Amino acid sequence: MKKIDSNLSFFIITGGGKTARRYQDAAAAVHGDTDREDLDWLGIHSTRLNAHLMRTLFSEQAQARIVKNPTKKVGGKDTVVIGAGWKPGWSTDYCAVLAAKELGAKKLVNLSNIDYVYDKDPRKFPDAVKIEKTNWADFRKLIPDHWDPGLSSPFDPIAAKEAQALGLEVAIINGKKLEEFEKYLSGEEFIGSIIK
Repeated sequence: MKKIDSNLSFFIITGGGKTARRYQDAAAAVHGDTDREDLDWLGIHSTRLNAHLMRTLFSEQAQARIVKNPTKKVGGKDTVVIGAGWKPGWSTDYCAVLAAKELGAKKLVNLSNIDYVYDKDPRKFPDAVKIEKTNWADFRKLIPDHWDPGLSSPFDPIAAKEAQALGLEVAIINGKKLEEFEKYLSGEEFIGSIIK
């Protein structure tokens, strides 16, 4: 809130997170081999539910309408704009990159559930090494080359490819540690990873 009060503006695109995965898992448990497009729509609607929560939390500063198409110009003078998932085959990471492209932004922050990007999954490998700074070419070697609904990756592979083409800097920061986000915005040392 301090940064909003200091005349900065934010375009926040919400992911589906655990809510999306729970719905996708429930569909798979009942139906077995669930259609990819149906899984995508479950994820998209989860992002929209999360977006509505964020718009409610920022009701005094946020644009009243949730943005679903990240390639359209955002109008108005609101300091906070909330976006959500758009269509099947697109992650919210990809939506965020396209929104950054539309806005001419050079930096994007991905608030996630991890402190850093690692060279391998730290939940499975105790010897995983944290990566504080890396480039897109090296980062893309660490992740799959395709996107699937519900993929758990620090940043979606398709979004990573587009971010690399745009020369976009992406910071991966733990969303539970908003003080680290503030440090990043202030140009201070922070706990997290930068990919550029």
